[in-house]
Amino acid sequence: MFLPSRPSPDQIRAFISSQERKPFSYPEVGASRDIAFRGYNLDHTRIHLGNGRQVFEGAIKAIRQWKMFEMTRLSLCWPGTRIEVGATVAVLVAHLGFWSLNSCRIVYLIDERGPVERFGFAYGTLTEHAEIGEERFSVEFHASEQAVWYDLYAFS
Repeated sequence: MFLPSRPSPDQIRAFISSQERKPFSYPEVGASRDIAFRGYNLDHTRIHLGNGRQVFEGAIKAIRQWKMFEMTRLSLCWPGTRIEVGATVAVLVAHLGFWSLNSCRIVYLIDERGPVERFGFAYGTLTEHAEIGEERFSVEFHASEQAVWYDLYAFS
């Protein structure tokens, strides 16, 4: 949804409410669980965050608080939204001279234990989003080397 000015909190709440039952804008819902398939642009970035359980716990906390959306000209509506399947959010973007609201819904959660622990989630675009696809945000703790990784995977 494109807007000539920044929407008010009430307008954003109404937009999110109107999107809660809307369908995903792509047929491959959940496909970001597996890497690489045809027909989309892929983005896969891994960043070593540090080492140790404390770093991993801090990274989990950051994902739960949607910290990956703290960027210039971009905001998540609302960062207090619980990370749970079905939660609908909007990404507010300031463009040059206009604004856009883009709706997304959490598709699945990641909470894996073992030699490699993983935590995160993926969300998919709804029909009122400027793009089409899915984005997965996760952190990993590799116990053998105590390494913590942030992993971002998206197709659009």
